[in-house]
Amino acid sequence: MTEPYLSIIIPAHNEEHRLPRTLEQVLGFLQDQSFASEILVVENGSQDRTLEIARDFAARLPHGANEPRIQVLHEEQPGKGRAIRRGMLAAVGSYLFMCDADLSMPVEEISRFLPPALLDCEIVIASREAPGAVRYGEPLYRHLGGRLVNTMIRLLALPGLHDTQCGFKCFQRQTARDLFSVQRLPGWSFDIEVLYIARHRGYRVVELPIPWYFNQESKLHAVRDALQMMMDIISVHRNAWLGLYDKKPQ
Repeated sequence: MTEPYLSIIIPAHNEEHRLPRTLEQVLGFLQDQSFASEILVVENGSQDRTLEIARDFAARLPHGANEPRIQVLHEEQPGKGRAIRRGMLAAVGSYLFMCDADLSMPVEEISRFLPPALLDCEIVIASREAPGAVRYGEPLYRHLGGRLVNTMIRLLALPGLHDTQCGFKCFQRQTARDLFSVQRLPGWSFDIEVLYIARHRGYRVVELPIPWYFNQESKLHAVRDALQMMMDIISVHRNAWLGLYDKKPQ
């Protein structure tokens, strides 16, 4: 089988309602491409039918040589960082793209993260705040809250980045292997940790402005998650001081 050019990694925790439509859209996008591809759904700790739905979808897919292939991975414990790490280390594409299950960015935008649209970029992150980005339907209080969180992140960990928390990011495979082999945080703050490690190891991070659509079913809890994020940033600095991000992949 031809090695995939693109792997799309979808973390899925209690996503029985949103996952079917997202998988259909991602599959349709990949079937229109000329390159080989794969989808990895990483279900972890769901209390609904997410795992069953993902496996049923995979079982129904055609298995022709030119069809995208799909893997469904299961983790017992929840945590977005845990799910993304599992998917990144299992994927075999030349480019590894993490994609939120709400698909709040139009799936066609994925092409902009890849050559020839962008060349020789080790890490490309979607940004809802970089010049040219457009937000649709987001309440003002959510936007202001997000800006406060990003200000904290810039001051304490990642100066210069407009939006570290958008759920769409693309890595060259070897870069992903290098970063996720030492990434440790299991929860929402893993983006901060991975980008911190990337800078620590000398990788360049490119922000790509995107159109983004607010989803009412967001699972974020502003105050609780902001406090946890602050604690996680402290953990990231401690890990760096201990040299945990200096290790090379086995």
